[in-house]
Amino acid sequence: MKTARKFLRNGLGVIGAVIILALIVVALFAPQIAPFDPNAQDYNKVMMPPGGEHLFGTDDLGRDIFSRVVYGARISIQAALISVGIAMLIGVPIGLLSGYYRGFWDEWVVMRSVDAMQAFPFLILALAISAVLGSGFGNAMLAIGIGFAPAFIRITRGQVLSLRNMEYIQAARSVGVKDARIIFRHILPNALNPIVIQATLAMASGIIAEASLSYLGLGVQPPTPSWGSMLNQAQTLMSVAPYATFYPGIAIFLVVLGFNLLGDGLQQVLDPRSRK
Repeated sequence: MKTARKFLRNGLGVIGAVIILALIVVALFAPQIAPFDPNAQDYNKVMMPPGGEHLFGTDDLGRDIFSRVVYGARISIQAALISVGIAMLIGVPIGLLSGYYRGFWDEWVVMRSVDAMQAFPFLILALAISAVLGSGFGNAMLAIGIGFAPAFIRITRGQVLSLRNMEYIQAARSVGVKDARIIFRHILPNALNPIVIQATLAMASGIIAEASLSYLGLGVQPPTPSWGSMLNQAQTLMSVAPYATFYPGIAIFLVVLGFNLLGDGLQQVLDPRSRK
């Protein structure tokens, strides 16, 4: 409760939480919110401007843009959760084991691999992995998750290094507590705060990465509505129908802003170094 009250006093963090909550509601109730089938084509209503029964207008195939933006929220929330989930499943266990046992495995295998992966810009790395795996939403999520994993390895390892020699850990070792219990029962719970903060911020990057890969044709495949693929399909219409790119673009902006504000708010609450 004390943590919740502190978070509620952080105005920007609350705004971020409201935006993300709105995203989740839109994604869950898309069939009830969207007035049209997002893939339904009506060639009698091609490129209609916003207004009337088509709130955001229609695209070059006569599809309702508002409905497609609403259904695109589902892809974005899946992108945020799945990509970060994959990254945590890879990064957190490796970081725990590497930081706890140290030695050759830690210094020359794990950290050198992490350094090599982080030498590439994240989006370039995800693009390269996705190009190798092939197009499709599942492969895009795997590529983004692998690209995120080094950050979680480094953060988790750093937390373990700061905790492994604490007095309560040494006391647990002295009474014969097994390493697995020490790692997962005593170290991991005390290392979760920065991992949660990183996960929240990574979700924003995951949405941008998914939109970028879909824009390039390596993510969600048509006709499934995705904000990135909508931008790709509408780029040739910018001179005659700029609204076709504006609405998916502003949706990406608002959701990424929401995750960043939420992450900053959680950092203010959970990270002792950020507390005033």
